Amino acid sequence: MGGEPWDYFTPYQEDINAALQELRQREFKAGRYNPAMPFPHHAGIQPKAAAPGAQHATIEEAMSDADADGTRSILDIERIGTSPDYGVACPLAKEALIEQFGTDKPTREMIEKNYDIFEDIERGQAIYIIVYKNDKPAEIFFAGYSYD
Repeated sequence: MGGEPWDYFTPYQEDINAALQELRQREFKAGRYNPAMPFPHHAGIQPKAAAPGAQHATIEEAMSDADADGTRSILDIERIGTSPDYGVACPLAKEALIEQFGTDKPTREMIEKNYDIFEDIERGQAIYIIVYKNDKPAEIFFAGYSYD
């Protein structure tokens, strides 16, 4: 079985790690993670109404129960970093932003139309992009792959 892609848009805040942790808590409480939902998310599809609620006491318990598959969600990403690593979300490099979107300030519409960014993400890793609206940061886009 291969890694499952996932992605999220979340409101912008300057502290990227705080945004990541809030997003992880939101998705955990909603129950949008494996094994609560075997396939909670696919690239290009934002989580909608499906929200069975948390099926575990903690994120760590859910991650342990998910085993080698991972949670197939943002729960697998524990921190922000400067370079790719397992369980880490790192920023997409300025050069890659310009190559993918023609600008280092992509809009949500640009990102939603271009999922080539998944080509360079390894299993168990993630990237983030600051999303702009009217030339100001508006959201943070997180994208990654499950472990298996």
